[in-house]
Amino acid sequence: MNTTAQLRPRPVGILGGMGPAAGADFVRLFVQACNAHLLRTGQTVNDQAYPEHLLAQVPVPDRTAALITGSDAPLPAMRQSIAKLEICGASAIAIACNTAHAWHTRLQAYFPQTELLHVAREVAAQLKALGLREVGLMATQGTYNNALYDEALAQTGIACHCPLEAERDTLMRGIYQGVKTGDLAYARNCFVEVAQRLHARHGNITLIMGCTEIPLALDKAPQAAHWHLVNPAQVLAEALAGRAYDLGAASP
Repeated sequence: MNTTAQLRPRPVGILGGMGPAAGADFVRLFVQACNAHLLRTGQTVNDQAYPEHLLAQVPVPDRTAALITGSDAPLPAMRQSIAKLEICGASAIAIACNTAHAWHTRLQAYFPQTELLHVAREVAAQLKALGLREVGLMATQGTYNNALYDEALAQTGIACHCPLEAERDTLMRGIYQGVKTGDLAYARNCFVEVAQRLHARHGNITLIMGCTEIPLALDKAPQAAHWHLVNPAQVLAEALAGRAYDLGAASP
């Protein structure tokens, strides 16, 4: 094992603020992933063993609204924040918003020396390793419109089942009128309803919680104890921890 990587993990960055609660929760998931790495590799768990990680909580314009109208309004704020994270020494950066990955290719082109992790590709790789053949996707309308997960999953041979239009509206209400306003009970009801409908049509398939705000409410639902839910934010946090400890780092 690379002793240098153990003692001196690389600084990494997190682009959050989309929304702020999801960005803050991503830091929790990242620290949790780092802790798991330290325990797994038999290293001493102390403050100095964790990587330097920089969080930029940025008020980025609404991603779904931009995709629906064909606007690039979120791009300048994300580009400026990634530039700041890069200047501060981040060697790899995770974008703590699924929908924002619609601009991933353009952002990566702006910063060729810094790896911007791609959430859907990380999730698809993990699900392929588990041998899954089909999944359901709960996400924002922007993510559906952009086919973010459809394309990544198709490349690994996994079929992606999406909610009907009315159910997508229910998800959006749960996100915007629920999580973003702090009404987690309302959000939970919305998310559970859509999850149940997906299961009714496709069986007890794995469900991807493809918006960083969905797990903030759905994970606490009693029904969720009987479902197989995948939290892309957790997968992305684990991937970022791997980059920090120089495990399987990929080129941008």
